[in-house]
Amino acid sequence: MTPRVVVLAAPSGGGKTTIARELLRRRPGVFGYSVSATTRRPRAGERDGEAYHFLTRDEFARRVAAGEFLEWAEYAGESYGTLRSEVERVLASGRHVVLDIEVKGARQVRAAYPRPTSVSIFIIPPSPDVLLERLRLRRTESGRELQERLAIAVREVEAAAEDVKHAIVFDHIVVNDMLDAAVKRVIEIVDEPEAVQHRASDTWGLLADFARNLEQHAQQLGQPARGST
Repeated sequence: MTPRVVVLAAPSGGGKTTIARELLRRRPGVFGYSVSATTRRPRAGERDGEAYHFLTRDEFARRVAAGEFLEWAEYAGESYGTLRSEVERVLASGRHVVLDIEVKGARQVRAAYPRPTSVSIFIIPPSPDVLLERLRLRRTESGRELQERLAIAVREVEAAAEDVKHAIVFDHIVVNDMLDAAVKRVIEIVDEPEAVQHRASDTWGLLADFARNLEQHAQQLGQPARGST
């Protein structure tokens, strides 16, 4: 097996972290997880070094300046990034390294690890209603923060649709309706990325429709979907 960088990207609430955890649980000898770094505060039950490396803003900035990040981005007022050392650690063990990151980060990773050394998968829930419900069930965001995350999600899905149209970063789209089926689909893609194909015209239309419907939800919550974040 040739170890690959497996990128799982999705709007917040898309389920990328849940799928990543399932990959590790089902195939611990095949998949390893790259623990991301962030400046946001830990949520209930999150431990430093497991869910994230929780860094101060000064420490995060120092590591950016030192070139320690493979990718990083600002998201909803906080910084998130993938440490090069985490990726190298997992690859050196002979396992695929799983990254659950945002769209901007996926582009940076693809630049560093072009095909076939990486495979990039964009994950969406079955509908904007499901995405909104997942975010509400977290009970970790205020009403304004929820609106901001929806605004960001619209732009991310639009960016993914345009990306798929031109085959730039994302190799595959997975609809995370039933978790078991989504996890099996991801495993199938990673096992044989060239054998599993998707029709760009179909997936582009799916993402474009999703973005339009999600934008309507964001507007109904009282903030234009293209507002600043």
